[in-house]
Amino acid sequence: MARFRYSMQSILDIKLKMETQAKQDFSAARAQLDREEEILRQLEDRKRGYEERAAELLSGELNVREIEENKAAILSMDGFIADQRQQVALAQSRLEQARARLAEVMQERKIHENLKEKAFGQFMVEENRREGREVDELTSYVYGRRRDAEKRESASV
Repeated sequence: MARFRYSMQSILDIKLKMETQAKQDFSAARAQLDREEEILRQLEDRKRGYEERAAELLSGELNVREIEENKAAILSMDGFIADQRQQVALAQSRLEQARARLAEVMQERKIHENLKEKAFGQFMVEENRREGREVDELTSYVYGRRRDAEKRESASV
């Protein structure tokens, strides 16, 4: 039996490597988004702490300086949170780009795998035909030899 060799195997190998790279890129983008979201959560927690402290400062003995510092800290945190939300949105955008690229690369790989399967199916059909012809030739040869032997026997008798 002949050996199957896919003529575009090198392209399929490249597509597999591209898919692996796209998966790594997607994973890195996901990890970056997780980090950015964690930073945002920490900033929001910190702001809540300042707001709770502000409520404490206003309920007890009033210290104007501490109240003003706390108010400035809350305003600073609002700025940090706004900036961090932009970073989260940017990370989400990168994640979506990586997801789209991964889907595209996976589709290309699947197309080439389907082409390889079709080529293998065609190879098997051709191989079966070739083997059938060989069996037919062998059968014809054996039949012809037997017939010749029978003719020689009948002629010698």
